[in-house]
Amino acid sequence: QVQLVQSGGGSVQAGGSLRLSCAASGRTFRRYTMGWFRQAPEKEREFVAGLRWSDSSTDYADSVKGRFTISRDNAKNTVYLQMNSLKPEDTAVYYCATSRGTSWLPSEYDYWGQGTQVTVSS
Repeated sequence: QVQLVQSGGGSVQAGGSLRLSCAASGRTFRRYTMGWFRQAPEKEREFVAGLRWSDSSTDYADSVKGRFTISRDNAKNTVYLQMNSLKPEDTAVYYCATSRGTSWLPSEYDYWGQGTQVTVSS
């Protein structure tokens, strides 16, 4: 059974940094695409950052480019999201997820972490 367990997150002032972690079990995630998504109140879940298994390429939502970095530690089967220069509009519940494909569409992801709240105050 695949499990994704998230840690990190919390509250920070604008301009601050946080790092999210997502530890996977039951799947060797280097063979799967990993994505980070977020969902703010009354908004749809949106793509934030992703790392494709096929070529280790990464991609980011325009709103986070240059501020967020996705990375992984294959030995720990863990993927990270380093978030710098945080803004109040980054406030959301963040989710990690894994997919057999290479898309950034949430519907293509079959396993999800439990979600973690990130709150950025101005």
